[in-house]
Amino acid sequence: MIRSGIGYDVHRLVAGRKLILGGVEIPHHLGLEGHSDADVLCHAIADALLGSIGEPDIGHFFPPTDESIRGISSLEILRQIAAILRNKGALIHNIDATLIAERPKILPHVPEMKLRLAAALGLATHQVGVKATTNEGLGFPGREEGLCAMATATVDLPS
Repeated sequence: MIRSGIGYDVHRLVAGRKLILGGVEIPHHLGLEGHSDADVLCHAIADALLGSIGEPDIGHFFPPTDESIRGISSLEILRQIAAILRNKGALIHNIDATLIAERPKILPHVPEMKLRLAAALGLATHQVGVKATTNEGLGFPGREEGLCAMATATVDLPS
């Protein structure tokens, strides 16, 4: 049975943190605040994958109250979520994700993001779509207070 899921994540931009998106460190004067590396792109993908098989969201599996995973790489989160899907017999067909940010420019980093995301999920790079857009200066992304991402996942899940 073909199933789809949708994911969304947002994190505040703060000083003193690295900016990690799609598993890639991006040069910027601000980073994302969070319990893990706060990679909004990976987190949106994680929720899309979990939703596609009817599981709870990322916080259920990786709660922000669990000190043992503080600072965990979101690529590791994706590896573990891919294992959950495999254990249920699910086959990931594709991921499509969009990052919403005024700055920094994301396009130069997309090829590396796709490589890292695909590797973490056991996919080919052509199965991973990564795009970026601005919020045209509107709302918290437009004011550069935070970044957000949304993603969809298509999987085949045996009935």
